[in-house]
Amino acid sequence: MTKVKFCGLSRIEDIIAANDLEPDYIGFVFAKGSNRQVSFDAACRLKTALSKNIKSVGVFVNEEVKKTANIANDNVIDIIQLHGDEDGEYIKTLRSLTNKPIIQAVILKEDLSVKKANDSPADFVLLDAGRGEGRTFDWELAKKITRSYFLAGGLNEKNVAEAITKLNPYAVDVSGGIETNNKKDIIKMKRFIQTIKENQN
Repeated sequence: MTKVKFCGLSRIEDIIAANDLEPDYIGFVFAKGSNRQVSFDAACRLKTALSKNIKSVGVFVNEEVKKTANIANDNVIDIIQLHGDEDGEYIKTLRSLTNKPIIQAVILKEDLSVKKANDSPADFVLLDAGRGEGRTFDWELAKKITRSYFLAGGLNEKNVAEAITKLNPYAVDVSGGIETNNKKDIIKMKRFIQTIKENQN
């Protein structure tokens, strides 16, 4: 069964919906400038309300490595997601500061980025078309990935079944595809989960 990550949760009603629908992961965006950004204090409150069966992922973009580690070590998040220009040295330093698993996002657009994804020292890679713009990329490139990955980039209830059938990713990651007017939409969240279940039974 393909795992599911709802990313960009920022309100208590988002958490209540997630607890009801039971995705495997949810994401808190700490990246400055994102319309889904949450503060550390807000993430703490939301994490307290989150079901223990759901892993929380913290999304960072070019954050100072010690700050990333500190947030992880405070157990506000269970997994770190790096979505900027962080390199192998950054990941090495981060590993020396925390034992939380690391996901490295790779913008997949050519064979060079395929190599970057395959060679990443992170525990998982996440394949995306950008940094939360909600568009898809050429899925043929994903077929060249030789390791488990999270698939992101423009996913929604209309294309997620095709994505799973063609690529069989470890997990699918959705944010804009479960929103209406930049807010999480419980109806779309339900449809996204249901579509995956219907296509894997």
